[in-house]
Amino acid sequence: MEAVVEETKPAYPVPEEKTVVVAEEEATKTVEAIEETAAAASEPEAEAAPSPAAEPKEELIWGVPLVGDDERTDTVLLKFLRAREFKVKEAMAMLKSAVLWRKRLGIDELLGADLGLPDLEKMDKELYEKAFGDEGKQERLLRWRIQLLERGSQEQLDFSPSGICSMVQVTDLKNSPPMLGKHRGVTRQALALLQDNYPEFVAKKVFINVPWWYFAANKVMSPFLTQRTKSKIVFCSPGRSAETLFRYVAPEQVPVQFGDLYKEDDTEFSASNAVIKLIVKPSSKETVEVPATEGSTVVWELRVLGWEVSYDAEFTPDAEGGYTVIVQKTRKVPAHEEPIMKGSFKAAGPGKVVLAVDNRASKKKMLLYRFRVKSTAAEPAT
Repeated sequence: MEAVVEETKPAYPVPEEKTVVVAEEEATKTVEAIEETAAAASEPEAEAAPSPAAEPKEELIWGVPLVGDDERTDTVLLKFLRAREFKVKEAMAMLKSAVLWRKRLGIDELLGADLGLPDLEKMDKELYEKAFGDEGKQERLLRWRIQLLERGSQEQLDFSPSGICSMVQVTDLKNSPPMLGKHRGVTRQALALLQDNYPEFVAKKVFINVPWWYFAANKVMSPFLTQRTKSKIVFCSPGRSAETLFRYVAPEQVPVQFGDLYKEDDTEFSASNAVIKLIVKPSSKETVEVPATEGSTVVWELRVLGWEVSYDAEFTPDAEGGYTVIVQKTRKVPAHEEPIMKGSFKAAGPGKVVLAVDNRASKKKMLLYRFRVKSTAAEPAT
């Protein structure tokens, strides 16, 4: 299963940004030269001269014109320069090859095509045979993958100089079968297409829940990847998948199945409600205090990666002599328990809701939580 996560980012790792700064003047000078090549590359391998009256068709790549005054054009052309380490001739050749490839494939028609691949939403062994069973199926799979990438680039990336122009891709290898020869072949093709035709699109390619056999398979594919591509690929075993994802994606944007709190059908919280991370040290207890005003309702959700901790919640009033209210009795949460704990409490008077996580284990735990305080006056919740 693969997810494409939009970066909050503009996401080039630090070394890339340094390269851009050093070569900025040279890049500015060479963009114009690439634009001239782009105009030539956009013309099909002509069999006959175009009619003198015909105006040249504007050539777009990912919805951005290759020539002209559009500020996004420079952003796109710089991607090709960076991919070829600012070697102008190589960048021009790469751009020309990408434009011709898009024409041969019929990208514009592919965007709206119904490829009839609903089975790709499933996660079982039969899926792999349906997707990789023969060359025809592999070709359909690649077209579906290209279609997904094209739609994502045009819907989620804006290519403006200060905007979002790259993405983090997450591939979940949980339950995937050993990579046989035919699987390796189509995977190698997909990586080659990404390298050659979508330069600098992926800031990081994160593989999570990676089984042992995949590390061996990666050694086989590694020689086919450029050093720049290799630097963007991250592998993590099942036990470290969530922690690794949080380095590249804001926790509130990471779906529940990948280790955080995001759910598409959530009516209480959204990706705009920030998730806070806390480390609970071995043999220690962490508390979270949420201030509440009179008549307000506090809503919260939390999870501990790997659980095996005790959890409780209570309300402590500010009034002197007030009684503490037990909201959630202390309970030991096993590792196989439901991943998210939710709760709410309406405060009769001012005070605070205290959430406590007690880690008696010998290993540290990561606590993830967020909350909202809703007033009775229907004011915007915090």
